[in-house]
Amino acid sequence: MKPKKALIAGATGLVGNELLHILLEAQEYATVTAIVRRPLSIQHPKLNEVIIDFDHLEEYSEHMAVDDVFCCLGTTIKKAKTKAAMKKIDADYPLALAKLTQKLGATHFLLISSMNANPHSKIWYSQMKGKLEEELETVPFETISILHPSLLLGQRNEFRLGEKIGASIFQALSFLFTGPLLKLKAIEGRQVAKSMYSIAQINKQGVMIYPSDYLQNRITT
Repeated sequence: MKPKKALIAGATGLVGNELLHILLEAQEYATVTAIVRRPLSIQHPKLNEVIIDFDHLEEYSEHMAVDDVFCCLGTTIKKAKTKAAMKKIDADYPLALAKLTQKLGATHFLLISSMNANPHSKIWYSQMKGKLEEELETVPFETISILHPSLLLGQRNEFRLGEKIGASIFQALSFLFTGPLLKLKAIEGRQVAKSMYSIAQINKQGVMIYPSDYLQNRITT
């Protein structure tokens, strides 16, 4: 099989950073383009690091003719300051990236969304994620893979008090999350990254939704 080209957005985040290292070592990919707002701290012969302004994605089109697109973009309302700024990072940028890369020949778009994504939700964040998924599904990729992880565990570059408290509670009560409740169990960021890479190698077409219990049970290397 001919080696593929990958593109990753959000490579400095919890899942994105783990995924970047996995992709760089994966034999399926000849090159890995990381579009970032600030320089990465790693070097690799397969890595093509492109520092960009996400408000002007089309100016960087020459770097975006790839096969698989991994979107790990996301922020918090505390960091973004406003809902409008958060929506730009969590929804507007991923959708713009999808439309551009599909136009340039990408066939598979993989997105980390939210476990509670629902366009009709009364919760603003869940509604935003749900509407993003609805719009993304209209972009004519051969395959769209949407991941719905539960609370993410792992070492972030920034401190998030709410996640820290939630992670402690989930870990203490982890024995309760079995069977149908497994999709609610907190999941390690590295496990999500491994599953995302693994899903990219599945030969399926259409829109696929992967709940957190699938990600938990996905056999990965």
